[in-house]
Amino acid sequence: MESRIGRMCIERGLKMTGQRRVIARVLSEAADHPDVEELYRRAATLDSRISVATVYRTVRLLEEKGILERRDFGGGRARYEATEEGDHYHLIDVDTGKVVEFEDAEHAALMHRIAERLGFDLVSHRLELFARRKPAPVAADDGAGLQAADSKNGLRR
Repeated sequence: MESRIGRMCIERGLKMTGQRRVIARVLSEAADHPDVEELYRRAATLDSRISVATVYRTVRLLEEKGILERRDFGGGRARYEATEEGDHYHLIDVDTGKVVEFEDAEHAALMHRIAERLGFDLVSHRLELFARRKPAPVAADDGAGLQAADSKNGLRR
């Protein structure tokens, strides 16, 4: 069975070699936004014949065909994700590089209103927030040396 990105490739008339299928599968299964080097590492574990040059060529081709979108979240590395319908945004933790995807209907509506007010029909928009996690509130020690638990995620401090 073809991966989601593999199906997009076929729909756009790309020849699907075995190595392209592996790269498309890795990209489809990625929960993050891998750069080419990370994509290569993951693909090479599935097919040791894949070279980093093949990954670079494939990523460039998929980007040209509108299957992948290049993202620059800082750090000097381009990262990639599948082109998708609908609006979603990115919050980038500037300390860890972690990317959190989210949706926000209010933001989308605001962008449409702004374009309309300025005499335009909005055709596309992008939002990338760069942020630093707020420090957790310091809990008072109860004198017995017990640590407070973070009620949101159960982490102990």
